[in-house]
Amino acid sequence: MRRYGKNPDEDDIRVRPNRKGNRPRTNIRPKHEDAAEGFVLTVDRGRLHVLVEDRTIIAMKARELGRKGAVVGDRVAVVGDLSGDKDTLARIVRVEARSSVLRRTADDDDPFERVVVANADQLAIVTALADPEPRPRLIDRCLVAAYDAGLEPLLVLTKSDLSSADKLLESYGALGVHHVVTNRQELTDGAAADRVRERLTGRVTAFVGHSGVGKTTLVNALVPDRQRATGHVNAVTGRGRHTTTSALALPLPGGSGWVIDTPGVRSFGLHHVDPSRVIHAFPDLVPGTEGCPRACSHDEQDCALDQWVTDGHADPQRLYSLRRLLSTRERREGD
Repeated sequence: MRRYGKNPDEDDIRVRPNRKGNRPRTNIRPKHEDAAEGFVLTVDRGRLHVLVEDRTIIAMKARELGRKGAVVGDRVAVVGDLSGDKDTLARIVRVEARSSVLRRTADDDDPFERVVVANADQLAIVTALADPEPRPRLIDRCLVAAYDAGLEPLLVLTKSDLSSADKLLESYGALGVHHVVTNRQELTDGAAADRVRERLTGRVTAFVGHSGVGKTTLVNALVPDRQRATGHVNAVTGRGRHTTTSALALPLPGGSGWVIDTPGVRSFGLHHVDPSRVIHAFPDLVPGTEGCPRACSHDEQDCALDQWVTDGHADPQRLYSLRRLLSTRERREGD
């Protein structure tokens, strides 16, 4: 350690230069009041494609956002070069409050949540009736995630020319979920897209489904000028080339709504789901929970919902459906 005399002057003291500049650090961040409003269309290796007015720009997350990231469907504030010209880059400086967040985990014991899409208000669950066979457990899990996120679910059943939809629809009848049934010919001639489009008008709809069910083919029919690649998936194993590798928001023709195509899923983990939120999708059962014991799972001996149904306040099938959905978090998809 260097020592100075009793009366050191400024010539005796050496100050190490600040290599990052002499400007003092501050916690005050600019408000960016002149930032433009944007809508995140897709995310690709840290670069975000953002719709600003009538053009698409490339942007990256500003350092001041910290760990908070933006996902497809987010409404953001953007500064910098907003021309959309080649080799230009803007910055996302703010992510606006989200009206909804659809999440999933890789598995039920995985604590890390993955945000699938933000600000959607409907979840279209696309399922083939054959080739590949329907997976009711995956449908149940997607329904739980939709209810937990506050999204209205929509069942889109494809390939009805190969198998009837009656049995599958019967198992979901008590839930009152809207549905559209299509066949392969209707996907070709556009009739399927027309019927599905009626359910999408004025909404932001996220599409999810297992690979091979025809999800991206349907999205291509809904938005014909923005074709996404389709590929072969083995009907038995479900394995193959997953044709959608990143979520992508697409505007419906005429600006009547948004479709968000998401990658095909093999599982839908529900580690993040709070079972107490799922029952809010069953408003006819909610009043019956007032007599439930604290932290009731709604599937135990003292649950007040049994008496609520016995007294005729709700359909027994509704309680059965609730308990079936709640139990999906405790059962593996292959069980």
